[in-house]
Amino acid sequence: MEGLKGYLSNLYGGEVNIIRLTPLGVTGIKPEEALKGYGYGTALSIEFSVDGVHRKVVFNTVRPGGFGHERMADRAAILIWQGEAFNTLPRHVRAIDVGVITRKGSLRSLEDPLEFFILTEMAEGLEYYRDLDRIKEAGDLSDLDLRRCKALAGYLAEIHSVKGCDPGLYERRIRELVGHSECIFGLTDSYPTGLEYIGARELSAIEKRCIDWRWRLKPLTHRLSMVHGDYHPWNIIFTGDTEFKLLDRSRGEWGEPADDVTALAVNYLFYALQQAGELDGPFKVLWETFFEDYLKATGDRELLQVVQPFFCWRALVIASPTWYPNLPLDVRRKLLNFARNILEVSRFDYHEVNGLLED
Repeated sequence: MEGLKGYLSNLYGGEVNIIRLTPLGVTGIKPEEALKGYGYGTALSIEFSVDGVHRKVVFNTVRPGGFGHERMADRAAILIWQGEAFNTLPRHVRAIDVGVITRKGSLRSLEDPLEFFILTEMAEGLEYYRDLDRIKEAGDLSDLDLRRCKALAGYLAEIHSVKGCDPGLYERRIRELVGHSECIFGLTDSYPTGLEYIGARELSAIEKRCIDWRWRLKPLTHRLSMVHGDYHPWNIIFTGDTEFKLLDRSRGEWGEPADDVTALAVNYLFYALQQAGELDGPFKVLWETFFEDYLKATGDRELLQVVQPFFCWRALVIASPTWYPNLPLDVRRKLLNFARNILEVSRFDYHEVNGLLED
């Protein structure tokens, strides 16, 4: 009660006297009783006076659960949007403020937000893609290159061993793999019309096959694991020989391990295509080392039955002219062939990749 009173007093610039708190649809409840029975997602009517003026407002949150409301950040995004959008529609009730309930039970205003930001520590080191650039130019591997590859596989095995227990969250992440704006449908939309190497018919066919894969993966909720979500060479900073820091964890704490595995592995294929036109040479060694170390550490052979749509997504990213405008045409074509062909493989054989690069 005191937290609510203090928040309203600060918001309205005067001493607030709370008269009545009532869950909407319920009357005749004392303020203390109303607060005790209040749960997230229940709208609460608040009557109060400030400087002799009687006011009545509604306090609301979003109930945790399905439909994209699982994470606190999901619910915050909804309320932040409502705080702006309610006041741009004629006849809609006005949004007065958007705030946050702290862990200590106080209420704080976000005070008319325009944009949000995050402040992080600085990782001093070199991005992993610089190693891959050097290997592409030199054409060979060092012992350190192999040890770093093994360290990256071992790290994923470690975090993926931490399992989640929310089946609906796994289903959500698989649904987002197909429909999220940063994932498959978002990537297919990023391809301009009039391209000589892919058009609407081919992109539509990819989308339809990915929907089939969604329904194939949806029941595999036991696979829900701790993930990074964007584990690629630009987000990996080596701070020592095999010590590294990570940047830009994406799209949630929990998901499918294949997300992280494919995000890194596809870059070994990508660099091999630029160097040799197929998966061969030093990048083939890194590709096979990465898969073998990961599978040995996890024992997760089921992974080979679920990587397909994740590889499709990552290949669509790299082949997109939006993300890689200067990619050689033959490399782009082979990546798109890989994106299509891998969706037809029920069990992925990481030793047999080059056949998937052909038309």
